[in-house]
Amino acid sequence: MNKRIIVGISGASGAPLAVDAVKALHAAGMEVHLVATRGGEMTLAHECGLHARDLAPHCAAVYDSADIGAAIASGSFRTCGMIVVPASMKTVAGIACGYSDNLLLRAADVTLKERRRLVVVPRECPLSTIHLRNLLELAQAGAVVLPPVISCYSKPESVEEMLHHLTGKILDLFDLEAEDFRRWTGGPCQTRPQGKEECE
Repeated sequence: MNKRIIVGISGASGAPLAVDAVKALHAAGMEVHLVATRGGEMTLAHECGLHARDLAPHCAAVYDSADIGAAIASGSFRTCGMIVVPASMKTVAGIACGYSDNLLLRAADVTLKERRRLVVVPRECPLSTIHLRNLLELAQAGAVVLPPVISCYSKPESVEEMLHHLTGKILDLFDLEAEDFRRWTGGPCQTRPQGKEECE
């Protein structure tokens, strides 16, 4: 398996999820190549008090989004795929239209054209018809659209646990295991041998 993966951070709320994902990917043994847009950098600073370069200890490389000639801009730079987290609606629109005017968009475009896995974590609420149309375009082009929907069955006790559960869902799509990821193992209703359900 190729252990190299691209993470793109764009300018939507949800930067803590990006940070958690980068750290989890690194812990899972992945070679992380990180790129953040200008908006992504602003959101990282506002929500986490961080700059993309502060994540360098968890990354093989951190790129400037203006560096359109960087390694991840080429299909010959082999990866197992890319995660855009969070994905702003501007970034979603750019990927859907093939409008690669920064390195994140170019890397996503390359991921699609090379038929590699592209996971997009859109962050907007509510969604307009335009947003939905662009997300449909991405899904039809082969991307996986993974909205950051909170799961309650894991009974999270903090925002951090909610974020980590979402990270686990993201890593699952690359056959990776996030530490302490709580999987669903069945509900309170158990089927007895007679075929009747018994609930707690």
